[in-house]
Amino acid sequence: MGSNEYVRLPVFGEKSLSGKMNRVMGREIPDTVFHLVEPLGLVDRKGEQVPFLQSDTVVSVVHLFYSRDSALSRQLIHDLSSIAERFKENPKVRLYSISVDPTDKSAQLDQVMEPYAKLGNPNWFICEKPAVDILDYARKQLLIEGMEDANDSSKYIIGSNFVLLDSKRRIRGIYDISLKTETGRLEDEIKVQLVEEIRNRPLKVEKK
Repeated sequence: MGSNEYVRLPVFGEKSLSGKMNRVMGREIPDTVFHLVEPLGLVDRKGEQVPFLQSDTVVSVVHLFYSRDSALSRQLIHDLSSIAERFKENPKVRLYSISVDPTDKSAQLDQVMEPYAKLGNPNWFICEKPAVDILDYARKQLLIEGMEDANDSSKYIIGSNFVLLDSKRRIRGIYDISLKTETGRLEDEIKVQLVEEIRNRPLKVEKK
């Protein structure tokens, strides 16, 4: 007798037991409550509403940036462009670049994104004007760094991270772009997560 073994990504954040038991393959398994990232309202460069984590059928990659940062922010967007290119035909993968700077305007964001305009990925959202304090949200919800620079109010301290979330709003990966291999690892683990999503939602075959 053989068995199939599937790779599963870890779940990040605090975990607790609900006190309930789930029966899986004839075994009683304690029910675990995972850290879930709250949905968020965002606005894109056209001023249109962008739902973030309000679909239970996609996986998401998110990071922070701001237009006046010509170093880390530009590198994050550059690295994400390769992910945007790789998955541009897959509507199950959504990418979110979220500005932390309330002074960012559409024209400034357009200038930042101009080198990547030809990618043509309709599921890469460049967002501004979050409905909440995005820095607090980043720390408490996405579990990455985000704060104003105490020495310069025009600057922000953001993490060099991409965050991968599954369709249940759980964090399944955090990737530090200061390491050269991390963008490649993100691409590989998006594929792993997509397989898990398919396994959790098998196609139903209608009986004739």
